[in-house]
Amino acid sequence: MIYDILGWIGMILVLLAYTLLSLNKIDTGKTYQTLNLVAAICMAIGLLPKDAWFSFALQVAWGIIAIVALFKLKTK
Repeated sequence: MIYDILGWIGMILVLLAYTLLSLNKIDTGKTYQTLNLVAAICMAIGLLPKDAWFSFALQVAWGIIAIVALFKLKTK
């Protein structure tokens, strides 16, 4: 059950980040990337017991992209 809850939280965070970006409430900066990173972590954990490895790999890639973006923002 905790895996499902984390998956749902991750999905909500992705939608929240995209909605805020689309409505020009945030830019692609720290808030957006942090929401994406936390969402990817939650969804990846939620996918572990499901054996959905293609989706798990997507979340790992999504998380890595967010980490790289956050690192680049920090070094500016």
